[in-house]
Amino acid sequence: MFTNKINNICIIAFSIILLFSVFTFAGTTGKIAGKINDGTNNEPLIAANIFVVGTSYGAATDMDGNYFIINLPPGVYQLRISMIGFATKLISGVRVSVDQTTKIDASLFEDTIQLADVVVSAEKLIVRKDLTSTESKVSGDDIAMLPLDDISAVVNLQAGVIDGHFRGGRSNEVKYLIDGIAVNDVYSGSSAMEVEVNSIEEVQVLTGTFNAEYGEAMSGVVNQITKVATNNYDGNISFYSGDYFSSRTELFRNIESISPTDNYNIQGNVSGPFPGTNGFVKFFLSGRYVYDAGNLYGQRVFNPSDSSDFSANNSEDWHVGSTGDNKYISMNSSQRYTLQGKLSFAVGSGKGIVLNGMVQSNEYQDYNHQYKLNPDGDYKKYQKNYLGSISYTHVISNAAFLDFVGSYFLSKYDQYVFEDPLNIGYVDPKRKADVSGNAFLTGGTENWHFNHTTTTLSSKIDFTLQANNIHQIKSGIEFLYHNLAYEDFQIMINAGTDFRPILPEPGAFNYNEYNANPFQFAAYIQDKIELDYLIVNAGLRFDYFEPDGEYLNNPNKIAELDQLTAPFPDSLVSTASAKFQLSPRIGLSYPITDRGAIHISYGHFFQIPPFEYLYRNPNFRIPLTGDFPENIGNTIGNTDLKPQQTIMYEIGLQQEIFDNIGATLTVYHKDIRNLLATEIYIKNEFRKFSKLVNRDYASVNGLTLSFEKYFTDGFGATIDYTFQVAKGNASDPNDAFNKAQANPPIEANKTLAYLDWDRTHSLNFTITVGNPGDYILSMVGKYGTGLPYTPSVQNQRTGLENSDRRPDIFNTDVFVTKHFVFFGVSANAFIRVFNLFDSANELNVFTDTGRAGYTLELTRSQEVPRGVNTLEEYFSRPDFYSSPRSINIGMNVKL
Repeated sequence: MFTNKINNICIIAFSIILLFSVFTFAGTTGKIAGKINDGTNNEPLIAANIFVVGTSYGAATDMDGNYFIINLPPGVYQLRISMIGFATKLISGVRVSVDQTTKIDASLFEDTIQLADVVVSAEKLIVRKDLTSTESKVSGDDIAMLPLDDISAVVNLQAGVIDGHFRGGRSNEVKYLIDGIAVNDVYSGSSAMEVEVNSIEEVQVLTGTFNAEYGEAMSGVVNQITKVATNNYDGNISFYSGDYFSSRTELFRNIESISPTDNYNIQGNVSGPFPGTNGFVKFFLSGRYVYDAGNLYGQRVFNPSDSSDFSANNSEDWHVGSTGDNKYISMNSSQRYTLQGKLSFAVGSGKGIVLNGMVQSNEYQDYNHQYKLNPDGDYKKYQKNYLGSISYTHVISNAAFLDFVGSYFLSKYDQYVFEDPLNIGYVDPKRKADVSGNAFLTGGTENWHFNHTTTTLSSKIDFTLQANNIHQIKSGIEFLYHNLAYEDFQIMINAGTDFRPILPEPGAFNYNEYNANPFQFAAYIQDKIELDYLIVNAGLRFDYFEPDGEYLNNPNKIAELDQLTAPFPDSLVSTASAKFQLSPRIGLSYPITDRGAIHISYGHFFQIPPFEYLYRNPNFRIPLTGDFPENIGNTIGNTDLKPQQTIMYEIGLQQEIFDNIGATLTVYHKDIRNLLATEIYIKNEFRKFSKLVNRDYASVNGLTLSFEKYFTDGFGATIDYTFQVAKGNASDPNDAFNKAQANPPIEANKTLAYLDWDRTHSLNFTITVGNPGDYILSMVGKYGTGLPYTPSVQNQRTGLENSDRRPDIFNTDVFVTKHFVFFGVSANAFIRVFNLFDSANELNVFTDTGRAGYTLELTRSQEVPRGVNTLEEYFSRPDFYSSPRSINIGMNVKL
């Protein structure tokens, strides 16, 4: 059966290839185009030569004086324009960005007695007339001048982005790319790997109706373009150290203990020609290690094996079995290391052959309030990612080139307390039941292991054809083969195991494992039409997905059976069908003056749900009988889920207000359908289970207004404002399942409510002053109205879902750097402060007061917690607040 499906996809692929004729994929290059005139009479110059200095790229003007240079990696270049009988002109500071046409027109004058080349600087474009949808580009140089420590901070600074949610969509609706290669973990849909800022050439953030070359994303695309190997040796090394500083010592335990080793970083990169190859081989190496001890501490009053007895009515008779050393232990620490390497071989006249490899390892812990006095009993999390790719660019002519790319991406996630599941540190789950009420745990461990590994092999062929000065045609195909390996199990410890950890039998309800091998195929065609009075981006995308799995076609019938575990009758289990769809996209840009342009765009966007929801519980184990701790069973996946869909519209205006100052206004609407949800099935009034289906929906309306003053004359600034209303019937695919577990059960929404991440008003700003060769002072500020929450008292709702708002938030970060030369070595000393004013932003709140620092639970009559803490201590929640002020001091040295 699998062979037949492969044959079918090959037939479809061949048909699409015949239809499209040519191929391409996600953009990693840009274009320079323009016109060269005679400066004396304004007549076009024929056969004038335009060269990109330091590269093999160039062009000659046609009969009308027009030229174009395609396939340029993003960066800043210098153009040399020459013609016999005319003075040569050098134009420096020419910025090339991904998927963008940089217009460079020039006039040459007759050469009388030329003493030197004419050198000018390219004007920075305030209005991008070829922009047909919302897009932001941030260069590595811009990032280096701001207090931004990672790519997530760069992305969240863009208009329309709220904590990773693009224009009101769910966070896993964004596709993350590194040099055009997807690095989402297909299990969860989230980004698994990101480039370190010292390796970035440019970050492209697409929040609007992006072109047909980008697929498997409903809300946005983040394309991280890394630096290329240089012709000359170049490098730098940077390091910093710091800690958190706050006067809120009652809220943040151990905050008064200052140590330079609590937060430190070292990173560097080096690039140049490989020795002994005469420039045929060039390399780029980059690395970073960063450690953050975090700001949320517990105290090791208890060890996980400690046993206490709080059953007596008189607290004086309680037994407290505390063997901890009372040390403060970080409960939200993180450490990450990243290594990246590139080798480029000068084969042919294009970019040649490029080998790229990247490794990233993350170790971290999420704060768990219950473990505040037993911090060693909670989960630790580990994620390792490996990316490898090989690409070759074959230049067919000055107007056409082919890219061949193959890639391997592996993402491995583990979650456990101890790596060895038979570690004697695991203890009887009854230790967690020693306490009751609002009490911190005085012993116990989390006794589950979770791990999943996803591997994706991809191959793609890219082709770009600049047919003439008007049409740039792209089209392409890509094939992806996935392997998903999942395992979770519960460690058994009780009297029957002699209180030693053992593992359940594979296939038992508390030992779940599966392996799946779905594959995808995609193709598209796109035409960028550039006229003087109109720019059009029109494209069509085809996506095909083969899920490789089975699903329950009638869960109601299963609820009627006496046998409630697989295997079920064949009539109740079906093979999931292949899914495919066409996605039309179109965008128009109409220059209204030489200083302004209007754009309109529309598109359909599809995305396969994260594999977690397709393959969850593939053996259909439904605990509707037997002695289980919960009255509700679990959720079963559905490999027959349809792609989720968004239809997006936007209209925008770009306008140059003054020299180097521009404004952009955009209005957008999103109609979102086929979102994931859970459907509840009932065995009886006590036993329920659920299945994942396509049922949820949402609608988003918004407006963004941006102002930018390019960094010139020692000053630059940006302001981005977003007004947005994001509503849907549910914020979480598990919403109906979770509500069914409530006591009493809550009916699932049938009307629209504000989504959990809906922030009505948000404002971001940056200010940069100084001289990059001397000093820089910069600031990043963010303001936002509060996110919604559902008011309730004693777990009983007192209002509609998400009908109330948390307090507003405000944050300011600052970066100061000073350049100096020490014994001939160029260096920059810097200080970076996050949350400059130590703002106590309330990110989460108690639902009975709407505040993070106070709850009505402290005022009502209730049983004293059977544990060692008071109610006031338990309801003091440092994790409800943003991180306190953090100060880093460091140095960057140029090698």
